[in-house]
Amino acid sequence: MNTGHAIITIDIVLDRRNTRDVLHALLHAILFHRLFGTIRPQTFEVLDVTMPGVADPEMERLVDEKVDAFWKGMENGAKRGQISVTFSGKQQKKSWYVLSYEEDVPWEQWYVPASFLPNSVLTSLRIINAEIKQPRSEEERTKFNQTLAATLSKSLYTMLTHTSSEQGRSVVPPITNANVSPFPMAIAVRIDGAEVG
Repeated sequence: MNTGHAIITIDIVLDRRNTRDVLHALLHAILFHRLFGTIRPQTFEVLDVTMPGVADPEMERLVDEKVDAFWKGMENGAKRGQISVTFSGKQQKKSWYVLSYEEDVPWEQWYVPASFLPNSVLTSLRIINAEIKQPRSEEERTKFNQTLAATLSKSLYTMLTHTSSEQGRSVVPPITNANVSPFPMAIAVRIDGAEVG
């Protein structure tokens, strides 16, 4: 499938206890690396991993709303879910009927596809390819938390590597204003194939 724009997916395994915090931190980290206006940085500590974030009331509200929509959909018995973050640029188009018009054309997408089965059933959640799992013992939880912390660090490394690479820099359209998000941006939540939130 050739989409013509960068698609970044991050694989991660989550448990019910950390799902909201991890998704919140991952979405904030993506926004931190892809919002080009003047922002106030903040950090999130998730399992002793420091994740960057954006201290902007509008962005915080948007992230909270999308994580809550995802969580509610999964709590209602859904088996599959996905969070995607799409950055677009305006492009002039011509058609037969209209002389010209502007169209949002994606230049980068970040995915968090997810599967979820409650009560310690192993499933898959996919950035963010994420799998949600419930550790059964304290020893399993300790090992799981160590693995999750390592995966968060690896996810952050993936973000840094992509956004600072020649390919990651070259996809960004010219920045023409100083808004926090100078490009159209959308965060979509899909639960069992239907968009929610």
